[in-house]
Amino acid sequence: MPDDWLLLSEPDLSELESDLVQAALRAPRLSAGRMVERFEAGFARWVGRAHAVAVGSGTLGTWLALRALGIGPGDEVIASPYGWHQVAHAVTLCGARVVFADIDYWSGCLDPARAAAQVTPATRAILAGNVNGHPAAWAGLRELAEVRGLALIEDSTEAIGSVYRGRVVGSFGDLSVFDFSQPSALCCGEGGMVVTDDAALASELRYLRSRSIGDRRSVSVGSRVPIQASISEVTAALGVAQLTRIDEILARRKDVEASYLAQMLSFEGIKPPYVAQGVDSVHWMLYLVHLGKRFTASACAQIVEDLATECVETVMYCQPLHQQHHYMQQGWKRGALPLTERIADRALALPLHGGLEADHVKFIVETLKDSSINVGAGAAIY
Repeated sequence: MPDDWLLLSEPDLSELESDLVQAALRAPRLSAGRMVERFEAGFARWVGRAHAVAVGSGTLGTWLALRALGIGPGDEVIASPYGWHQVAHAVTLCGARVVFADIDYWSGCLDPARAAAQVTPATRAILAGNVNGHPAAWAGLRELAEVRGLALIEDSTEAIGSVYRGRVVGSFGDLSVFDFSQPSALCCGEGGMVVTDDAALASELRYLRSRSIGDRRSVSVGSRVPIQASISEVTAALGVAQLTRIDEILARRKDVEASYLAQMLSFEGIKPPYVAQGVDSVHWMLYLVHLGKRFTASACAQIVEDLATECVETVMYCQPLHQQHHYMQQGWKRGALPLTERIADRALALPLHGGLEADHVKFIVETLKDSSINVGAGAAIY
């Protein structure tokens, strides 16, 4: 895209990132070196977990988490169909069956009561995410997992820095997964992290994510086949720098969010983003606008096109997983999860990153408002 576009996301980089990348390039190892160890240790401290294992992506991290838990063919994992990063694909990759449950209408996160209704004797785990930065109802999900004897996997990809009941996201799952590709606030280009307090799970994750030169002569490695799923020293160097600056990065994004809130006051019917009781802080991944029922799919597509004409990158937030071809072949269809469909059909994601100025945000909101009127649906409503 041309330089004059207002993009959905941009990485927040400084000289520190450049310095640490150069340091990594001067080191004798570009794989499995000290920078990866430093990133893992620092991230574990920041989230408040005992162990952190760097991985190639959030999807790979979730796949390895499922494998470490012994989940595979014949097992079921309950997950939400709604979200930006489709880490639920990892359930299919490990051979298990994903069972979708509907969401809480206001937060967009997996609803504990609806998840409970999907539990069967084959259920082994719950995979829940903090959608667009808003923490899920972790108290209810934890209670459900303990009562039914299920593992709880937390996808915190979209919610770096958000806080629920005094605890940062990533601290609620038996295993919690982060992805550091764009549009994550902590952006390394690619890569991810799995955190846990269970030493045995951490050890299994480390085995499964790596291969060593020693494996070339191993006679037993084929019994539990690992994969090359780690990150490079260069990626870890970016992560160390971003983690060092994370408070600064998040504060800049909060300033942009404040500009959006101020501009949206002039937009009839738009409400401030919902924040549930017990949620102390939300760091949104992108700025979502929920359009009202008057907006058809074609009207929403026209709004996206109108903003693109003005060089503003805007997208529909997600295509629910149960409406994707692979899962429809398994019997899922539209109408099965009405709350997910109601939100996903009309959720527009607007740019959110520290590089946006107040005037940029004003232009984005004014263009959105003009487009919503032009398509004939009137003002948007939450």
